[in-house]
Amino acid sequence: MSIRILVICLLSMFFLLASSIKILGWQKKVFSIQLGMFVKYGLNRQIMFLVGLAELFGAIAVWFQGSYIGVIGALAIFTTSLGAIICHLIFDTWKDGIPAMVTFLLTGYLLSTDWEVFMSLVRNIY
Repeated sequence: MSIRILVICLLSMFFLLASSIKILGWQKKVFSIQLGMFVKYGLNRQIMFLVGLAELFGAIAVWFQGSYIGVIGALAIFTTSLGAIICHLIFDTWKDGIPAMVTFLLTGYLLSTDWEVFMSLVRNIY
């Protein structure tokens, strides 16, 4: 199994779990902790739901590496991870941001493996 497939599997599983909790609230303890952090950051339940949708999209779309959908999915995870890192650094300790830092780096790796597709997407935007 290649490293790329392993990274895709890890990111997809992690964000399918994380997004499902943010969207559905099925795991009550984790949901209440996450909602408490969002409120602490000045955000509300609706924003948490939207972050969950972005994470869900990213978790599914990363499987389409080599295409625009895969790159956009990786960018969704990259962006939500960066936002989590910033919020943890401002409102919490850096240690709370370690999972987000790991997903940020893994997604950065994915984007680097699809650099030509990513740059093509950027050129088409501009």
